[in-house]
Amino acid sequence: MIDKTTRLEKGVILLSAPFLNDIFKRSVILLTEHNDEGSVGFIINKPSEYKLHEVVEDFPEFLAPVYVGGPIQQDTLNFIHRSSELSGGVEICDGIYWGGNFDNLKFNIDTGIANPDDFRFILGYSGWGPGQLQGEFEHDSWYLSKTNSDFIFRNEPEDQWSKALRKMGSKYAVFSTFPDDPRWNIPKEFSFSVFIETSATL
Repeated sequence: MIDKTTRLEKGVILLSAPFLNDIFKRSVILLTEHNDEGSVGFIINKPSEYKLHEVVEDFPEFLAPVYVGGPIQQDTLNFIHRSSELSGGVEICDGIYWGGNFDNLKFNIDTGIANPDDFRFILGYSGWGPGQLQGEFEHDSWYLSKTNSDFIFRNEPEDQWSKALRKMGSKYAVFSTFPDDPRWNIPKEFSFSVFIETSATL
């Protein structure tokens, strides 16, 4: 389920505006915490160059990908998953969990219970101070959507940003077709100035 929402809360995904740059360029972020103290989330569509055994010593062979979750504490490893058999995880939204008991995870891998396709291991995270993310949302840096575990774990990361925008329809579907560089190949009716005007009305 990919549906536009205007409510910032744990369990929604943030889709970066088409011309947001740096690490957040065309990123999809699963929001795992949002309260008066700030917000925390993980980019889920930016694979890293690392393999899991290169990040965690003495870890069983497991072909789950490792992603770059954001610019903060990139030497720390988190993971999200949809493995209900794993103990200790925090449910972010229906069927999507954050973390879990590491010994239980290794046991589930050794015994074949854990499926690599149900996990995303993540280096670093994205964080915002009190009110910061709300301000960025109001300035059209992010679009919000509800999500589900199939979207998180059953889509290729390079397609997730554009696929989510297309499913949201309307102007968002148009944004999904914009080139990486706004100077190239934008239809005349969607010049950069028009983009700014239309995004401000969303």
